[in-house]
Amino acid sequence: MSIDRDTFEKTSEDELEELSVPDQVLGFLAANDDRAFKAAEIASQIGLDEGAVSTALSRLKDRDLVEHKATYWAITDDTERLDGYSGYERATALFNQRLDTENKESWREHAPSEPHPNVEDEQ
Repeated sequence: MSIDRDTFEKTSEDELEELSVPDQVLGFLAANDDRAFKAAEIASQIGLDEGAVSTALSRLKDRDLVEHKATYWAITDDTERLDGYSGYERATALFNQRLDTENKESWREHAPSEPHPNVEDEQ
């Protein structure tokens, strides 16, 4: 993946190091934590070989960082487990740098004024 000249000049060497395949896969799943994907879909989205992604997913599953059901993969909801994985922190930081951090006010701005009909009224 290429970067622009300005990023090249202003970014430290450590920040420019390429993320490992497992870190890229985990970062993608973290950014899409409300969905589950097939390995081929993940590979297509992050621009990597499906075999490399499948291997990474298996390794991440061995570390209990992702969940697997049938042909689908999703990031674990065990935040303590994720916090203990140093690659997750680095991947999250790089994704935030590239895509910007989540802005809660922006979400609120576009949120519906009425709750979804499937949501029970908690009041």
